[in-house]
Amino acid sequence: MKTLANQVAVVTGAASGLGTAIAGRLASDGVRVALLDLNTDRLAEVVRDLPTESRAYTVDITQEEQVAQTVRQVVEDFGTIDILVNSAGITGRTSLKSHETETEDVRRVFEVNFFGSYLTARYVLPYMLAQKYGRVLHIASIAGKEGNAGMIAYSASKAAVIGMAKVQGKEYAETGITVNALAPAVIRTPLVDAMPDEQVKYMTDKIPMKRCGTLEEVAEVAAYIVSPRNSFTTGFTFDLSGGRATY
Repeated sequence: MKTLANQVAVVTGAASGLGTAIAGRLASDGVRVALLDLNTDRLAEVVRDLPTESRAYTVDITQEEQVAQTVRQVVEDFGTIDILVNSAGITGRTSLKSHETETEDVRRVFEVNFFGSYLTARYVLPYMLAQKYGRVLHIASIAGKEGNAGMIAYSASKAAVIGMAKVQGKEYAETGITVNALAPAVIRTPLVDAMPDEQVKYMTDKIPMKRCGTLEEVAEVAAYIVSPRNSFTTGFTFDLSGGRATY
């Protein structure tokens, strides 16, 4: 069985939060990491802290040509792509009922959360198909399964991400490529820290453990999902919810 050592991973949203944590966890297993984000300065700091060959790529994942060019550059730099982790995401404005939202804000959330993940997968998958191996992980959310009141853009976009993982898991099931999603409950990240306190309390109160998850807990589960050991699960959404998801 293959090991993670010397594999190449593309991680979006790698300049902070889940992306940084997952990139670090993969690097600790010997994975070489291509880190994608808009925050050039922060990306440079993350790269310096990783123990394996890693490179930073400043890219707007909502722009198709930028994504296509960046994926080509990653393959040129590393020779291949074995793993794709789509962890870039935004919440948009929260604590608003649907009729109070602004259309442009909702559209922007979908551009980042859904279309960003769609585009990176769109351009990475051909390389995985050529080598008959790959692992794709889309970071979704429990909100995408249950819907969080006051978060229609975020919840609906993450539901779309879950739907995408189901479709792609079936489409590539016989190719050596697995495509899965991970649906965390509230994880203590800068994204969550920026939310109104009442929104965070609304979400945390639903968790039987009565706490946020940690970045380390997410990274551990993600590292398994994209490893060769996870060879018979595809099109699935892994929950990480402190007991919230029991269905």
